[in-house]
Order: sequence, then structure tokens, then C-alpha cells
Amino acid sequence: MQQQRNSDILVIIPAYNEEATLARTVHELKRHTPYDFVVIDDGSTDRTPDIIRKEGFPSLRHAVNLGIGGSMQSGYKYAARGGYTYAIQLDADGQHRPEDIEKLVREIGSSGCDMVIGSRFVEKSSYRGSLSRRLGILYFHQLIRLLTGIPVHDPTSGFRIVGRAAIEQFARHYPTDYPEVEVLVSLSKRGFRMKEISVEMRSRQGGTSSINWSKSIYYMMKVTLFSLIRKSFS
Repeated sequence: MQQQRNSDILVIIPAYNEEATLARTVHELKRHTPYDFVVIDDGSTDRTPDIIRKEGFPSLRHAVNLGIGGSMQSGYKYAARGGYTYAIQLDADGQHRPEDIEKLVREIGSSGCDMVIGSRFVEKSSYRGSLSRRLGILYFHQLIRLLTGIPVHDPTSGFRIVGRAAIEQFARHYPTDYPEVEVLVSLSKRGFRMKEISVEMRSRQGGTSSINWSKSIYYMMKVTLFSLIRKSFS
């Protein structure tokens, strides 16, 4: 069900088994911003659905787990139907700081870009990820630069704001899993303008990541292949 719109900005919170962090993330969001939000429960099997009901959070629920891409597309469809001007992705695990949302909003409004990415690396920040994660980010930075000529320093960051044209594009099509890198190549191919700004990010505030070594290798191979295809034939 579509909630009554009280803002031109929608915060999309994809959540899969985030019982440890979801309520804290949403309450922090509400303290720092006046914007509408929707939680996308991606077929969670823990207490996430109970927390959403208890707290009365606006939400959509998938009957089965569709992955981050499926969750975000549901959120963008919701934003398109609701007529929102901007949509923001905020991860439920607490890594993204809601107090940085205003920086994204100001930047997309003043720059006229179609997407603004909250980046850990465009300027010096306190973020210290694992060596494997940092190597993966560097790999995708080089891949995107090769394919598009755009130097995106933090291509795997999901902390993003997009405007109406991108909302409509993503409502029609969004990669099903590990989409962050793939959509950058796709948007560049279509002439959308993108920009990074510096934000601080935290480590996961609870729960466990679903990404392991085997999934990371699959992710790199899949994204490389599909990005090459999109660049060549889209």
C-alpha cells in the first residue's frame, strides 16, 4: 500500500534478516531527516517482519528473497508511483549515517546530477575496510574507468541519491544482485550525470553480512561480464 506522501524525497531501506539493526537505523533516520521512508523486507526469516509490524514502519514485503537488486527495484517502483523527486538508498545495517543524507540532498539539488554517491574514498575518511574489500573496490574503480572514462572512487557504495529520471529508469530495470557497479555503467551509457561526495561510513552495527569469499568472486566475474555486455551492446 502506498503511504501518503509528506515529502518529495523517499528513503529506501532494503532489509534482509536485519533484526539486530533495523529499528535503530530507522529511529536514527527519523531523528536526522524529515523525509518519507519505506522498508523493503526481502523475505526475511528472522524477526525483521515482527519489528516492522511492531514499530509500524511503512514497508513492502517480498514473499521470497530477491536480493538487493530486487529490493531496490521494488523501492524505486514505489518511488515512481508516489511521484517522488528524489530517492535515497540507506542500508539497514547501520553502515550509512543518516546525518549525511542532507549532504547528498544538497549536492544533487545544486549540481543538477542524476545520481550523487556517498563515497568513502573521494576524500580522506576514517573508513578502514579489509584488504580484500579494498582490493575489490579498486578493481571496480579501474573497470568503470576503462568502460566509461569516469573515475568513480567508491563504486560499491550503496549510499546514493537519484533524481526522477533515474527513479523511472530503475523502476523499469534494475540488476537483480550486486547491482551497485552495474548500474553505474548502465547510467553512463545513457548519458546520466553522476558525482561523488565524501561521507563517513561505519562498520556494520550488528548482524552478519551475507557476502563471503565465494560470493565475492562470483560478484566480480558477473559484474565484469555484464558491464562489458552493457557497454558493447546497450
